[in-house]
Amino acid sequence: MPDRQVAADAEGDFVRTLDRGLAVLRAFGAKRPSLTLSEAASATGISRAAARRLLLTLERLGYVGSEDGRRFALRPAVLDLGFTYLSSLPWWRKAQRLVGPLALQIGHPCAVGVLEGAWVRYVAYAQPAPVPGLERSVGTRLPAHATAIRRVLLAGLPESEAATILGSASLPRLTPCTETDPVRLLAGLEQVRRVDASLVDQELRLGLRSLGVPIRDRAGVPRAALSASFGVSEPADPWMLRAPMAETAAHIGLRL
Repeated sequence: MPDRQVAADAEGDFVRTLDRGLAVLRAFGAKRPSLTLSEAASATGISRAAARRLLLTLERLGYVGSEDGRRFALRPAVLDLGFTYLSSLPWWRKAQRLVGPLALQIGHPCAVGVLEGAWVRYVAYAQPAPVPGLERSVGTRLPAHATAIRRVLLAGLPESEAATILGSASLPRLTPCTETDPVRLLAGLEQVRRVDASLVDQELRLGLRSLGVPIRDRAGVPRAALSASFGVSEPADPWMLRAPMAETAAHIGLRL
């Protein structure tokens, strides 16, 4: 694209065409594995003509393809975008190698997650057996405020910084159990600091609890967190999972 066209399509340092192209890629998913031009335009809020140009460009780059010229679907080259991020984390492979044995040891799905604004993103995941209704994997994104991962990471911050984050965050109620009061959330972080772990009870989804522990770098700063997910009745004492989880988190942290 000529430089003058890029400039015309930019707002300061923000290039809107790139934003729209990435929005088209994000429009695909489990519920929309393929899209027509009209569906892509509707999903991203852009014109059909713009959707056509973007999809054809992405097709030439190898990120999408079409068998019939009407419906477009993602191509394996899209994995390069996500894997480049994972491969840039020197501790990621170690984390993925360790969550599998941990999940088998404790008998529950385990994940390593990092903060992504108002979301938690899984960068490693393993489950010892299929769990009905729990469809998660590397790349899963969850509302951060209702996760144990977010709370152990907030607890690692100075109280004033944690208060600022909670005070400015959107805290939608996802279940009747979701805590949405910033004051109570901030007070709860003191307990998280004392036990170096966080138990979240059915705040993300009814019938689901999670326990999280921090993953610290060699300077002792929490950079990510390890969580285990389980039901409301098993294990009877979820805190018994903390020791093996903390041990695994410490091994991962050695690579940070």
